[in-house]
Amino acid sequence: MYFFTSESVSQGHPDKVADQISDAILDNFLAFDPQSHVACETLVTTGQVVVAGEVNSQVYVDVQHVVRETINRIGYTRSEYRFDGESCGVLTALHEQSADINRGVSRGEQAEQGAGDQGMMFGYATTETDNFMPLTLDLAHTLMFTLARIREQGEQMTYLRPDAKSQVTIEYDDNNRPVRIDTIVVSTQHDEGVSQEQIKNDVIRILLPRVAKRDSRYHALLDRFLSELCDSKTAKLLVNPTGQFVIGGPHGDTGLTGRKIIVDTYGGRGAHGGGAFSGKDPSKVDRSAAYAARYIAKNMVAAGVAREMLVQLSYAIGVAEPVSVYVNTYGTAREGLSDRQIADFIVSGGLFPLRPGDIERELKLRQPIYEETAAYGHVGRTNAVVTKCFTDANGKQHRREVELFTWEKLDKVDAVKQHFHLD
Repeated sequence: MYFFTSESVSQGHPDKVADQISDAILDNFLAFDPQSHVACETLVTTGQVVVAGEVNSQVYVDVQHVVRETINRIGYTRSEYRFDGESCGVLTALHEQSADINRGVSRGEQAEQGAGDQGMMFGYATTETDNFMPLTLDLAHTLMFTLARIREQGEQMTYLRPDAKSQVTIEYDDNNRPVRIDTIVVSTQHDEGVSQEQIKNDVIRILLPRVAKRDSRYHALLDRFLSELCDSKTAKLLVNPTGQFVIGGPHGDTGLTGRKIIVDTYGGRGAHGGGAFSGKDPSKVDRSAAYAARYIAKNMVAAGVAREMLVQLSYAIGVAEPVSVYVNTYGTAREGLSDRQIADFIVSGGLFPLRPGDIERELKLRQPIYEETAAYGHVGRTNAVVTKCFTDANGKQHRREVELFTWEKLDKVDAVKQHFHLD
C-alpha cells in the first residue's frame, strides 16, 4: 500500500494566466503566418502584464489587444480583483529571434528542420484511466474544470473568483491499483464575507456530485470518499485550509509562464525534462517532442504493449534526428517484450514521427491550437475539430478551423498491434 498525490490549478491561477497569455499571442501569430517562430514569456502581477521574448514572423499582432482579451476571457473583469483586462498596464518587449538559433531551425526542406533547442522530453501513458492519464491528476483537473464551469454559469457558488487550486491523494494497493481517495484539497478564491464552512459545504453538496455526474469513472471513488467523510473515518476534505482566500490571482501572487510544468503533464508520474511548453512554437522540441512522446506512449499502451510506459526523446539544437530514444515500461510490458525491443521499434519502425519537421507535419502543430492547452493540462485532453476567431491588424475578424490535441489520437493502435502480433 502507498499514497500518491497530484495537484491542478484553475485557469485563473496567476501562473496559468501567464501561460494562457503567452499561448494566445502564439496562436495569433500562427493564425496569420503558420511559419512564425515565437518564444514568448509573460509575467503578471498587480495591475501589470509584461510580455517579452523573440519572434520571427511576417505578420503584426496587436499584443496589447490579445492580452486584454485573454484576461477578460479568463474572468478577471472586475477592478476589485486589482487585476483586470480593461485597466491593467501592458508592457511589451518582443524582439527578433536570434539568427544563430534561426539558422539551425529554418531549412529549405521541412524534413531537414533541426531541433530548436537541446534537451530531453518525456511522454507517459497508463491504463489507470480511460484517457491513459494518472488518476490523481485526472481527478484534480476535473475538480478545477468543474469548479470553473460552476463559476462561469453563475447560478451556484456565486461568490467564486477565478483563482483556485486542487490536490488529490489516492491510496494504491501493492499491485498499483487505486483503492480509495484519501484526501482532497480545494482552495478557491472567493468574495468577502463568505465563510470557510459555507464553501466546504458547497464543495460537498455541489462540486463533488457534479464531478461524479460529469465523469462516471469517479462515481464509486467519490461515493466512498463522501461516505468516509460522513462516518468520520480516514478520508479528509480540506477546503481553503488557511481559512480565507479573498486576495488571489496576479494581485495575490506574481505569475510567470512555465511554472506549472508538472500540472501541465503527468502530475509527478513518469518524468519531466524541465522545459516549459507555453509561448513556444513547435520548432521548440520542448513542446513538440513532448507531444510526440505522449503520442507514442499513449498509442503503445492502448495497443496493449504495456500497462504503463514512459518514452524519452532527446535532441541537439539544429539536428533533426533524435540523439536517443528511451523506453521504460516499469515491468508491465507484454510477456516476451523487452523495453529495448519497444524502443527499437519506435526508432526504426517508421510508424511514429521523431524528426521535428515530421512531428510538426503529422501532428498538425503549425495551427493556432495552443491557448486551449494552457489550462487543465496539455495531455489527456479530447481531440476535436473546432472553429476559432482571430482579429487581424486591420481589425477584421477571420475564422480558422483547427484540430486540437492531435497528439491524443489513437490512430496508430492497429499498426502497433499488427507489428507485435497482439490481439
